[in-house]
Amino acid sequence: MSTPNILYLHSHDTGRYIQPYGHAVATPHLQRLAEEGVLFRRAFCAAPTCSPSRAALLTGQAPHSSGMLGLAHRGFALHDYGQHLVHTLRRAGYRSILCGVQHVARDASTIGYDTILPTASRHAQDVAPAAAEFLRSRPTQPFFLDVGFFETHREFPEPVDNPDYCLPPAPLPDTPAVRQDMAAYKASARALDDGVGQVLEALDAAGLAQETLVIYTTDHGLAFPGMKCNLTDHGIGVSLILRGPGGFTGGQVCDAMVSHIDLFPTLCELIGLEPPPWLQGHSLLPVIRGEVTEIHDAIFAEVTYHAAYEPQRAIRTQRYKYIRRFGDRRRPVLPNCDDSPSKDVWLQAGWREREVAAEQLYDLVFDPNETCNLVDEPGLQEVRSELQARLQRWMEETDDPLLHGPVPPPPGAQINDPDGLSPREPAIVY
Repeated sequence: MSTPNILYLHSHDTGRYIQPYGHAVATPHLQRLAEEGVLFRRAFCAAPTCSPSRAALLTGQAPHSSGMLGLAHRGFALHDYGQHLVHTLRRAGYRSILCGVQHVARDASTIGYDTILPTASRHAQDVAPAAAEFLRSRPTQPFFLDVGFFETHREFPEPVDNPDYCLPPAPLPDTPAVRQDMAAYKASARALDDGVGQVLEALDAAGLAQETLVIYTTDHGLAFPGMKCNLTDHGIGVSLILRGPGGFTGGQVCDAMVSHIDLFPTLCELIGLEPPPWLQGHSLLPVIRGEVTEIHDAIFAEVTYHAAYEPQRAIRTQRYKYIRRFGDRRRPVLPNCDDSPSKDVWLQAGWREREVAAEQLYDLVFDPNETCNLVDEPGLQEVRSELQARLQRWMEETDDPLLHGPVPPPPGAQINDPDGLSPREPAIVY
């Protein structure tokens, strides 16, 4: 049985806006990681909201299956923390260590890590040195080191790049305010990359790089309007880079459509563990070995709660995206978008009054930005019906609580009024 060390590096709200994906965002250490490993160009989270996304990756199942329907710090939790990856890895002799952000439990001690490293903050400047010190300490192997960076979550630091020469994210207009906002994001991405670099350098210096699988990813899209907490690819598209044992070498680029829920079964196959029965994803290794070109013909994603309730589900195939919103609300849920200069641009242009369709269908070849809703297009009704049926079938197979009506929050959860403007407004405690 192969038991490589596992170094899991993850960031907040980064999407694919880093250098290896072709963006003018200087992240040289992540670029090096991609050039030495495998870069997944079409990786997706299972939910474009923080805790549900992380829970999906670490339990290998849809957020509604694991119970993480909202944010952990607002009162949501897993049904069973025994389903967290660290418990399965322990069966193979792994020691688990947490350093920095976790965001799947209000209290990290609930999860079951063997060790939680103390850090002065969750920012890279404090998390990276603590992780590096651990790697230099000649740790007992094999280990699972979970290193979570606060970056690139808002609030961003002051920009280093000149905003005049910054390109806004794809969904947003090119205005001075948005350019300034994007320049500030780039400064946060630099801090993230510096932290990644410190940890990777410590891994090299300790002589552990060859026997360690490095995973880098993020929870979901950028904290800009139309991205985070949205089921378009701007929200669910994530960066994913793997380097190390299992064939994750050589600067390969993988175009297979993959999901965060595929990482847990990938590790099980790599290590030689029987996958737990609750896993819903598929191992990436057949793609890496060249046995298949795809492991999914569709992936699924969801939102239930973020700051406020906004139930929606989506199915994405190679060609089409179908999104269904549940309930009667047909206006944006503004508390589910972080406050920012870019949000102000949309608000000033009347975003609050724009209608949101109950069903959305996008052709991802001719409309990759998902702006032209084709749900009523006569020539696509067969596609619409097929995707509706597949989404319904997936919800039934995974026992989605939305099938039974509106999903109530757990007792004590803190939920914003969907008619509000900001996640910073006072929340209702249930």
